[in-house]
Amino acid sequence: MDVPAGFNLWYGLLGLLPLVVYVILIFTYKDPVPTTLIAVVLGAIITQQSVFSFGDVLVKSTGSFLALVGLIIMMGRGLGEILTATRVSHTIVHKIVYGIGVNTEKKAMAGIMLASITIVALLGTMAGGNAVIAPIVLPIAAAAGLTRSTVGVLFHSSGEEVLILGPFTPPVVTLIGLTGVAYGEMLLKAALPVTVVTLVTTWFMVNRIQISTKGLNDYELELKDDLEVFRPAAKELRTTAIFIAAFIVMVGCGMFWEAKTTYIPVVMLGLSLITGLAGGLSLSRVIELFIKGMAGNMNLYFLFLLLEVFMNFMEQAGAFKAVAILMQPLVNVGGKVAVPIMGGITGAVGLTGATVAVMKMVNDMFLPLVRQYGIPTLTWVTALIVATRATNFFHPGSNMFSSMGFAQSQDMRSMIKNGWTVAFMQILFLIVFSFLFT
Repeated sequence: MDVPAGFNLWYGLLGLLPLVVYVILIFTYKDPVPTTLIAVVLGAIITQQSVFSFGDVLVKSTGSFLALVGLIIMMGRGLGEILTATRVSHTIVHKIVYGIGVNTEKKAMAGIMLASITIVALLGTMAGGNAVIAPIVLPIAAAAGLTRSTVGVLFHSSGEEVLILGPFTPPVVTLIGLTGVAYGEMLLKAALPVTVVTLVTTWFMVNRIQISTKGLNDYELELKDDLEVFRPAAKELRTTAIFIAAFIVMVGCGMFWEAKTTYIPVVMLGLSLITGLAGGLSLSRVIELFIKGMAGNMNLYFLFLLLEVFMNFMEQAGAFKAVAILMQPLVNVGGKVAVPIMGGITGAVGLTGATVAVMKMVNDMFLPLVRQYGIPTLTWVTALIVATRATNFFHPGSNMFSSMGFAQSQDMRSMIKNGWTVAFMQILFLIVFSFLFT
């Protein structure tokens, strides 16, 4: 193990202490902000920051990439408020579910999966998307005979995977910003293959869960009889058509001219104005709803400011360089193919918390090795996707709990059973992918 001249390996390892504390405390606090704040303070102590230098770092973080991601998330929540107020999101779910023609268990499963994928991709938030579709699809699921356990697993797997598909979701925005990969290439060659592995595995698991829980975890008779679901009027259909057209045009323009991440806030604001005005809302009402939605994610914006400071302090201490040095012997044994595999497994099993934070941590930890060994961009992109998807299936977290809640389920065993199976298949896919494309 060769340590570069002038680098203190032990001090670098001490710089990992905030990360260790962060990982431990993330299981204690439901809100990640206190956890991140504690890690930031610890990092400031280790790097011997003064009150004034700490303030400088915090202010500079407002212009960072993570701060931009936080802003995009806030604006996505604002757009979600407009889509809900104009009933566009409800209309899309209605068309998906009834377009399939739900009259069997498997069709109901497919309808719920497709509805979750579509709305979560549009809103950019898993909890928000599933919250919108739950009141609409639960009566349908109940009438088709699906159990609470089945619906909870469908909400979780569908919502998790679409977070790496939607062009404006936080993980996609972060991934493109960190690696510089084009959205279309990332989608076709990395995200979609991982998604296919996940959804095929889930489909197999959810059919087994449906059989094993049928008659034990069904919805009440009252819910089965409550079939008066939302039906879009002509105005809502027209507004939805305008939204979809505007969405396609704005995303298409961005892809054609290879727009940077800074284009996304323009898209969010533009879609909000077009949809809101088309839906009959006044300009002041559109702005009011947009700001209301943004305010609901203010805590995430502050979290990302703290995460940027957190990462900076670890970088100053040499923590990521120390990890690369310690990993060097393993890479020498496994060769360059070991780099993406170790990166994916580290994120999947060793780290948890905010997806954006995990993605940036893994990238910063392994980037020196990625550059040293010339790992292909798409291979590393796939490793980052698996690192952040598998961890949310392997570790019970807010997304898993919220999915259970929206499905009115308390069957954690089924969630874990599906989650661990999916995480294993994702890691297995990464291993095969790494051997083929490294």
